[in-house]
Amino acid sequence: MTSKFSRTQRGVLGTKLGMTQVFDENNRIIPVTVVKAGPCVVTQVRKPDIDGYSAIQIGYGEIDPRKVNQPDKGHFAKAGVTPRRHIAEIRTEDAESYEIGQEITLEIFEEGQIVDVTGTSKGKGYAGVMKRHGFHGVGASHGAHRNHRKPGSIGGCATPGRVFKGMRMAGRMGSDRVTTMGLKVHRVDTEKGLLLIKGAIPGNAKGVVYVRNSVKTEMSPKASGAATKGGAGK
Repeated sequence: MTSKFSRTQRGVLGTKLGMTQVFDENNRIIPVTVVKAGPCVVTQVRKPDIDGYSAIQIGYGEIDPRKVNQPDKGHFAKAGVTPRRHIAEIRTEDAESYEIGQEITLEIFEEGQIVDVTGTSKGKGYAGVMKRHGFHGVGASHGAHRNHRKPGSIGGCATPGRVFKGMRMAGRMGSDRVTTMGLKVHRVDTEKGLLLIKGAIPGNAKGVVYVRNSVKTEMSPKASGAATKGGAGK
């Protein structure tokens, strides 16, 4: 089985701690998000000849063993690692270079690298069309009576006699899986295990996020050169 493109992906799970601001070398204020990244442990390695694709499974976060169900207990016991609260699978072409039980830390990133961050956006509950979709609403004068925030016509008249699928209406907003791409790593604090990412990332504080090397943008020159040397001939 061959994929459409071969790509080496590196990433870790972490916890969003919140936002702050730091100064750069030119004394400019830089807004950053602080992420407690890793450490993660490899709990499974998937190989093309057995599973049909190449990937690794990583675990993150502590959990009381009494709260782990029996299938997961067996899975972690087979890997020889303690149970973890969160599990994620990373598709990467170099999965065979990983070993079960191997620890992955934020040292896979470096300052100036471009990354993508995936998380769960903040839940807003039930929201109207003005908040959810940015509708302008109805005029506030000239005969408009208590219709200021209503959506207006949704098109279900005699023709076509129904409402088309995908019509933007009021409903549940937020709590979606969101990926913010092209963010820059401002600082890597290996001693405290903190990753400072320039800008905002999805989710609440204390929410779990996944940080990976960027899909659309090249990594830093150092990492890009290493990837070219190691992967160009494969």
